[in-house]
Amino acid sequence: MTHRERFIKTLKCEKIGGQVPTFELVFFLTMEAFGKVHPSHRYYEQWNQMSMEEKTLQIRDMADLYIDTAKKYGHSAIFVHPNPGGVENTQWLLETIREKSGDEFFLMMHGDPTWAIPDGDHMMDFAARMYEEPEKLNEESRRRLDRSIEFAAQLDQKGHLLDGFALCSDYCFNVNPFFSPDQFDELIVPFLKEVIAEYRKMGYYTIKHTDGNIMPIVKQMADCKPDAIHSLDPQGGVDMTRVREIIGDQIALIGNVNCGLLQTGTDEECRQDVLRSLRQGMAAGKGYVFATSNCVYTGLSLKRYEMMLDIWKQYGNYDHPAF
Repeated sequence: MTHRERFIKTLKCEKIGGQVPTFELVFFLTMEAFGKVHPSHRYYEQWNQMSMEEKTLQIRDMADLYIDTAKKYGHSAIFVHPNPGGVENTQWLLETIREKSGDEFFLMMHGDPTWAIPDGDHMMDFAARMYEEPEKLNEESRRRLDRSIEFAAQLDQKGHLLDGFALCSDYCFNVNPFFSPDQFDELIVPFLKEVIAEYRKMGYYTIKHTDGNIMPIVKQMADCKPDAIHSLDPQGGVDMTRVREIIGDQIALIGNVNCGLLQTGTDEECRQDVLRSLRQGMAAGKGYVFATSNCVYTGLSLKRYEMMLDIWKQYGNYDHPAF
């Protein structure tokens, strides 16, 4: 099977045997690993002034960097940051990745119209609106959802270039969700459920991402029927065994290696946490993708990430777990 096929079977919670798939929502350490700025950090102020040849070189360079990252670190999936954005440029980037790598990797991008935790400049106003004008927030959510569905449909007009969407609106702090369960039911659930259903009709898979303590709302998230939940943040008190008990065995789990320990813990603390994550994730024998509890972010030690992968290579095999 290709990486893409193994990843899709894992999202379907089918048994695959062999090595547990791995990927990272974002791998930002491309400068250290390859000597190139990550595509999302590039600034194309003069994109519209570029010749077609120069644009083509930029697109091909971005595609190469995504593919090289996946190949070097054994990732089964690539999360694409279209840069610059828009339907045509996104299609162009996806076509180039497919041209260079075939169907080897599962391709996804962000596509979440639901509300996330607002930034500090807008948090008080948004909190007030949740109580004073929830109907207007839902009207805005409807417009956001319609735009997301329209974009997905337009993207699909050149063939099925994209495999799925990562729904990256963050709902939770480490201590608790920003939204109470009732607010989550009112402001998030209807639109999360609908966007997942509409994406599925178009043949897209969905991975619902949020950091932090998801435990008070994880059942509500699961009831919206995403194919997988990411990032299962242990710094937010998320335990994969407990999550599996709550949501059942038909939604895949992705993540859970403690990013905080990877950055500040000892080598042995990191090793034990990686082994814990593998044991818990592999317990069902299916439906698990090995990954960090966030992403490989700027400032994380590349050496630590590579140590994490060395442990995965040794122990993350369904046929020979070696625990």
